[in-house]
Parts: sequence; C-alpha cells; structure tokens
Amino acid sequence: MPESPSAPSSDPACSGPLPTAALGGPVSHALSRVARLHRIAAGRLLKEVGLFPGQEFLMMCLWDCGPVRQSELIKAMGLDPSTVTKMLQRLEQSGHVRRSPDPTDRRAVLVAAADGGGALRSGVADVWTGLEEYTLAGLTPAERADLARLLAKVEGNLCAESGGAETGDCSEPKAVRAP
Repeated sequence: MPESPSAPSSDPACSGPLPTAALGGPVSHALSRVARLHRIAAGRLLKEVGLFPGQEFLMMCLWDCGPVRQSELIKAMGLDPSTVTKMLQRLEQSGHVRRSPDPTDRRAVLVAAADGGGALRSGVADVWTGLEEYTLAGLTPAERADLARLLAKVEGNLCAESGGAETGDCSEPKAVRAP
C-alpha cells in the first residue's frame, strides 16, 4: 500500500507534513506538537529531581501561596479532582507535601509544601531554567521577547474562549519575563 502524503517520517514526533485534517489550523497543529515535545523534555528533566510532569506546577502553587485547601488547589490546577488527589498522594509519599485538617473547617483538608523542600524547589527552578535554554536555543533575545509576547496573546485568546472555567487560572494575564 503506498504511503499517504501525510505519512510520518522516521521520527513522527519531530517531522512530517501537515495532516490534511489540520490544513485549516496549521498554527494550532504546530502549537500542539510543540507543547507535546516540550512536555516530553520537561518530563525527562523533572525525572532527575524525582517529579512527574504536572507535579511541579502543584508544588509551585504551594511554594508561592503557602498552605491551601485541597479544594482550592484542585480549582487552581484546573484538573480533575481524582488527578490532583493522586498527585498529592504521590507527593505526600515522597515527603514533598503534607496534608492536615483545616483548623477552621475540619471537613476541609489543608495542603502545604513539606518543610525542608528547598532542595526540590531549587531543583525545579534549575529544571525550568535548563528547559528554557534548551527550548529557546538559537533564538535571539528579541525573538524570545516576541515569542513570549505572542504566546501571552494566544493564552489570552484561549482564556477568553474558555471563560477560564476549565483551567481556573485565567483570572489575570500571566506575567512573562522576557530574557
């Protein structure tokens, strides 16, 4: 059977023509592929500090916000409650978070980053710095600034379209620091 025009090359994740079904959305297709590859690269680096992709965002939230109710963390993460609960179980077993009853409402659970998590926080910061350099290698400072600006616009469009209801994080634009 002959190959179709959209048949993948030797590495389907990194090359190949635009599938015909995506001809009306080449930028969306490219963005999806880049996001997927970025997540794979992040996963490889996060593994070195003992985390799975997504867990670093939960930890960043705890480091920046301090103890929060589990229900608020689920809302902030914009994920299914069972997914966040599983993340918390793994992070608690690893000693990275602690959960306790909320003293103001014993039915609620407070989640906090575990004491002594400075090494993990530093490791996550190093991962994100390395990922940034790896991802943006070859781009000039002006191109990096343009990309950050354009991605912030795209994020705004997507937040406006979703009403922020799906992700819980569209209440204000994200500050993007240009390199």
